[in-house]
Amino acid sequence: MNRISFCLLVILTTGLMGSSFTIGKLGLAYSSPLLLVALRFTLAGIIMATIVKILNKPHPVKAIDWVWLVLIGLFQTAFVMGCIFMALRTITSGETSILTFMNPLLVVVFGTLFLKSRYHIQQWIGVLLGFIGVFLTLGSHLDFKVGTILGLLSAVSWAIATLLIKIHGFKFDTYVMTAYQMLFGGSILFLGSLLLEETFFKMTTQSILILLWLTIAASIIQFSIWFYLLQRGNQERTSAFLFLAPFFGVLTGWFLLHERLTWSILFGGLLIFAGIFLVNWKNNYEKEIEKTDENNERLSES
Repeated sequence: MNRISFCLLVILTTGLMGSSFTIGKLGLAYSSPLLLVALRFTLAGIIMATIVKILNKPHPVKAIDWVWLVLIGLFQTAFVMGCIFMALRTITSGETSILTFMNPLLVVVFGTLFLKSRYHIQQWIGVLLGFIGVFLTLGSHLDFKVGTILGLLSAVSWAIATLLIKIHGFKFDTYVMTAYQMLFGGSILFLGSLLLEETFFKMTTQSILILLWLTIAASIIQFSIWFYLLQRGNQERTSAFLFLAPFFGVLTGWFLLHERLTWSILFGGLLIFAGIFLVNWKNNYEKEIEKTDENNERLSES
């Protein structure tokens, strides 16, 4: 994949991801949080599962592979989104976003601790700059509450899901994995909704449109692109682009909800882009290794 295609796909997926916070906030006026997100991902999973079945995409054969899909759905969809929407009950959406998008930093930390991955100093600096940029962009003051713990858990869960995909994602067709992790995660969220909240959903034209946007654009399209990028590129560097999502979230909030733009948002955005550059910057040594690997692949294919 060339860099232009990669950048365009990153902008699209993070833009959809960021907008889902704003659209989701609008949706909470019509539905209880966990029910809304359960409907979103279950419907998306059913649609995607039907599509991949019609297209005869390769499905897992071994039972253990289905177990891995359930685990990816548990961490990527159920835990992440469940924690986010539960956190919104006690802390602001800005605080929740800051905590959730610590994920890239945690991916690097967990990758170092558990997968023995090695990272250059500029990558660590880039991730830290990106997190500072997210904090400034959202302009929030963190207060330690139950929601703070849930927000942290959402970031931890997302990082675990990213590493699970790094280890096991190659076993699955991208779209099959997208479909079933959403379906399994959404089903788990339904159970959580029944146990943890008083469920309600107001059936109106606006609520249906919101649900359709969250289901199709912010779930099916967004997750398909995201998993595609994770499987085709370096997971840690791809995850670093998640710092763009809250920035787009702020922009869509300004556009749709008339939320105020400040200098901290603009400066935070610059730090985000600086962090992304540092995480993705390759020195000459890395470029030579990459070229060598590509040449070896071509030789093996021939």
